[in-house]
Amino acid sequence: MLAFRKVRRKLRMGTICSPNPSGTKTLEVCNADWMASLPSHLHNVPLSNLAIPGSHDSFSYWVDEKSPVGPDQTPAIKRLARISFVKKVMKKWSVTQNLTFREQLDAGIRYFDLRVSSKPGDADQEIYFIHGLFGIKVWDGLMEINSFLTQHPQEIVFLDFNHFYAMDEAHHKRLILRIQEAFGSKLCSACSVESMTLQRLWEKKCQVLIFYHCPFYKQYAFLWPGKKIPAPWANTTSVRKLILFLETTLSERSPHGSFHVSQAILTPRVKTIARGLVGGLKNTLVHRNLPAILDWVKTQKPGAMGVNIITSDFVDLVDFATTVIELNDLLQEDRALAKC
Repeated sequence: MLAFRKVRRKLRMGTICSPNPSGTKTLEVCNADWMASLPSHLHNVPLSNLAIPGSHDSFSYWVDEKSPVGPDQTPAIKRLARISFVKKVMKKWSVTQNLTFREQLDAGIRYFDLRVSSKPGDADQEIYFIHGLFGIKVWDGLMEINSFLTQHPQEIVFLDFNHFYAMDEAHHKRLILRIQEAFGSKLCSACSVESMTLQRLWEKKCQVLIFYHCPFYKQYAFLWPGKKIPAPWANTTSVRKLILFLETTLSERSPHGSFHVSQAILTPRVKTIARGLVGGLKNTLVHRNLPAILDWVKTQKPGAMGVNIITSDFVDLVDFATTVIELNDLLQEDRALAKC
């Protein structure tokens, strides 16, 4: 029965065939409307109890190796970066995604991990995404996300602004104004986490929850405090230690009052980078370990004390988003068992 429901849900979402470089065709599931496609009994379940796929360093599909090294780096790295080869290496370790914002959204990603910075020498106070090296302008990313949301009015996104570098009050005000200009009435005012259901957001025509890890959130009704979306970080290169950490932090999760992010990611150490200098993050650490991490995801269950948002690097390397989305089928199973 569960297998039948999965097939039916995939048909609702739309299955597409796309050519790959070899000329053969691969079957892909388009998750662009997966929230709209959830069964009606999940429409009133708090978003904090649903399984939602997210991406780590979501913006880092492109970084500019010709730009200055970011203020998130140490003085020693900045000195080393004067050697052109060093920036090429940094790029290999700064990029954590292959897909653009739009491609991630089409794949089903609904949580975005965002780190931002001003750029030295910029007179116009423009804000950029940052991960070692500068990425695209924040404004360009916000507009790309807004375009998707306009075309998919029942999809909800979480934008988590959790790191700010080289930003004074004027920079924050400019960024917040950009957020307002980009999303307008789509912004959802901060309120009770438990009241955030698909049905309520659809009725209010709200699609964007902004989390702002800085005291400026107090000045704007549409900015949610960072404490409402904890994202414990394992900081390890070991899959075993990562999974133990994820299990422990889930068991300690508060059942009310906040969302929860399970960062299913491995973090390189200095010696990891030294050993895989030219290979980069994807080839050295992620590619060989992501299947084991996905196996852990498959064993999880959403709910008040279960998984909520799960993030990954290189979300396209495995069927990450669909695997997370399908965990919501377990909530359907619970309902069926309750009726029995």
